[in-house]
Amino acid sequence: MEQCDVVGIGVGPSNLSLAALARPVAGLRARFLEARPRFQWHPGMMLPGARLQVSYLKDLVTLIDPTSRYSYLNFLVHHGRIYRSLIANQVGCSRQEFEQYYQWVADQLPGIHWGQRVKSVQVADAGFEVVCEEGGRFAAPALVLGSGRVPALPDFAAVFEGRDVLHSNDLLHVRPAVRGRRVVVVGAGQSGAEVVDHLLADDRELPASLLWISSRVGFLPLDDSPFSNEWFAPPYVDHFQTLPPERRTELLRHQRLASDGISETLLRTIYRRLYELDIAGGRLRHHLLPNRRVTDLRSHGSSHGSGLAVTLREGDTGKMERSVADVVIFCTGYRSPFPDYMEPLRERLVNEHGDFRIRPDYSLEWDGPDHLRIYVQNWAESTHGIADPNLSLGAWRSAQVINSLTDQEIYRLDGFSTTVTWARQPELDQDRDRGAVPPPPGDHIPVHGPFPLDLAPVEGR
Repeated sequence: MEQCDVVGIGVGPSNLSLAALARPVAGLRARFLEARPRFQWHPGMMLPGARLQVSYLKDLVTLIDPTSRYSYLNFLVHHGRIYRSLIANQVGCSRQEFEQYYQWVADQLPGIHWGQRVKSVQVADAGFEVVCEEGGRFAAPALVLGSGRVPALPDFAAVFEGRDVLHSNDLLHVRPAVRGRRVVVVGAGQSGAEVVDHLLADDRELPASLLWISSRVGFLPLDDSPFSNEWFAPPYVDHFQTLPPERRTELLRHQRLASDGISETLLRTIYRRLYELDIAGGRLRHHLLPNRRVTDLRSHGSSHGSGLAVTLREGDTGKMERSVADVVIFCTGYRSPFPDYMEPLRERLVNEHGDFRIRPDYSLEWDGPDHLRIYVQNWAESTHGIADPNLSLGAWRSAQVINSLTDQEIYRLDGFSTTVTWARQPELDQDRDRGAVPPPPGDHIPVHGPFPLDLAPVEGR
């Protein structure tokens, strides 16, 4: 059994970031276990032309350690692409090239063990004992759970899963036959839009009809505005954690489009393509249906042929609708299941709702010895905010874990400024105490400023 300081389970972008930032830390023995034979990043959705929705500076390391050899910029320099990339992409890039960057970093890190699927985790006197199906055995006082999320397919659809009913995550693996057939796409986030764009791209492979279903009030753009982007900065995470659970839930609902909206460029591309197809003679019948939820899927047979009966609930009236399809593609996101290998420890790790109890440093509260720590990657949206499942704070989160593991300030984690003031500031209270602003009555939040706020109704409105 190999003894180390920390074992990371799963190697996606999150634990790959941790591995890259842990590599130069003297004396930190880190091992990472991954079931796959090499790094892959959503290969079933690696569609031609798919673009990264964030800046490539939000890579594995740069926002914490811009001098790291594992940066995206160093990847471009290493491959002689830096000048062409800046001309072609500015600060963006394709998803395919970003996967190449991830693979380049992964190939340089000797602490990653590929082809090792974790079978079980047990608590022993010296720490956690991790056993892999392939025979690998590791022991460490700390674990980092990064086994990733899995496609979320409704139960009524899962029974039909195959060539004609699938999750978007498997699109390029399954490659459903769509030419001349009735296709339904469920979900109007970025993945749903990319699937629709892919279906419309080739004149030779066009469906006979396309239904694109959104549970939202429309086909809504990504909120990429500057002030909303400050939700993806460390000071906002610090503020978010101080809020009551019910307030955090409410905020996540309001902020969703900053994470799950569709890039405006892609929306314009789809709109223009549908217009071109219409003026070319209506070769594709299409209906975009907002404010609907798919509630059921059943086999359908009639004198006109077989297919799938898709039942929808219309959100404004609650009325039910039905359509018949040959292919249904669910772009319904991902979920984070409790890891099978941690099942013996479940009751010691979760609260009464079955959720992890997550501390600010991403470690879990549990009833084990204090020196045995368990950290989580991509499980903390409800406690740490909208940025948690995204790439934006991956390097910062990894640095949090490393500092906590070593009980040292290996990486700087504070001092990041934002334009928006999230939490109540003591200096503003000092202004009030000096008489600039009268104290607020009761528990009301004060209006800070040197002059009173005067609001009056506007005539004629």
